Amino acid sequence: MAVTALYVHVPFCAQKCRYCDFDSRSFSPCDLSAALDVYFEQLFARLDAFGKAGALDHIRTVYVGGGTPSLAGERLVELARRIRAWCAPVEFTCEANPESLTAELATALAKVGVTRVSLGVQTLDNTELTAIGRIHDADRAFAAIATVKNSGLDVSCDLMCGLPGQTAASWKRTLDGVLAAAPHHVSVYPLTLEEGTPLYRMACRDESVEPDEDFQASCMDVARERLGAAGYHPYEVASYALDGHECAHNIAYWTDQGYLGLGRSAAGMLDAEDFDRLVGLFPGVSSRGDSYRVRLVQRDDDATAFEAEYLSQREAAAEDLMLSCRMTGGVASDLLVRAACVIPADELAAACDRALELGLATWVPETLGVHEGPFTSADVVAGYVRARLAPTHLGWLDGNVLFELFWDLA
Repeated sequence: MAVTALYVHVPFCAQKCRYCDFDSRSFSPCDLSAALDVYFEQLFARLDAFGKAGALDHIRTVYVGGGTPSLAGERLVELARRIRAWCAPVEFTCEANPESLTAELATALAKVGVTRVSLGVQTLDNTELTAIGRIHDADRAFAAIATVKNSGLDVSCDLMCGLPGQTAASWKRTLDGVLAAAPHHVSVYPLTLEEGTPLYRMACRDESVEPDEDFQASCMDVARERLGAAGYHPYEVASYALDGHECAHNIAYWTDQGYLGLGRSAAGMLDAEDFDRLVGLFPGVSSRGDSYRVRLVQRDDDATAFEAEYLSQREAAAEDLMLSCRMTGGVASDLLVRAACVIPADELAAACDRALELGLATWVPETLGVHEGPFTSADVVAGYVRARLAPTHLGWLDGNVLFELFWDLA
């Protein structure tokens, strides 16, 4: 589990959206600049500590998320420059919101080695944007997409379905508008109401604000159909890309790659060897004992407090299986065979069988023509047959049930 991915969190927003429960802060304009200066100096110090410890030597992907990283302006450019001084990622993503992404910022990011920008578009209906507390409008979203493309960067657009007041017709207009703008990548998420958010409190008073799951499923189906027809292939439960433009950073999360988190609320995942080598970077964290993997979350701005979760080898294997179910390709036979070394083979085969019985997954041979006869889940788990367990349409729409089947093996 080599450390190949770096996530950096920038927890600042011009205004917090009504659905958001991410760790982010909004400041008055007069206070924002000073707060950003202090926070980024802490990021720079933390980055240098990682680099000097050799933690960034093998980084292939970087993702700067938030919050709204584009709100940081030139500080974001300097962060990218400093990251590039320690490693040479093949993919470097920065999140941005349309209202704070300028042509000057996009050009500067491209010059220092950023390769893609993920834009929080959400919808192209201005009434819906207002309902969820976004401060850009559709015209600004279109302009931001064009700005990123003109700078030579890849652009990804985040969209949400099940928004207050959203209809089938407005969802189709949003999809058509995004397709006309021709980004390289699109992510589609159903709105979830998180307790404590303004939208959650609104839904407690007005049931019409509550997302309708059937409507959201219909929106997801329509998105898959229209995006697919336009050449965007689904490679993960929420993600569509033109060929060669998949998000390698997110794929690292779902395919058993180690990653580091930099900044408040940023999470990292290290195997035993990397944790033992880098534990000095995480003050106050206990030794891992016989744990196989450690998840770490930074809990303050200056990297003095961390939360650690220690996973056994069996828990790690179950998590790898669960995360693989997010991918359109599903769970590869090699992963199933490895998992059977720590999870009893009969339990693992039974979970696969249950996924088949519920119509959530199907076996897809990995080598055509080699195993043309019938085979069982036990045959794959034992390594006699090479086939991957791929989510079906139902498994894609009702992924949480599929995920739980494998996480319950922990």
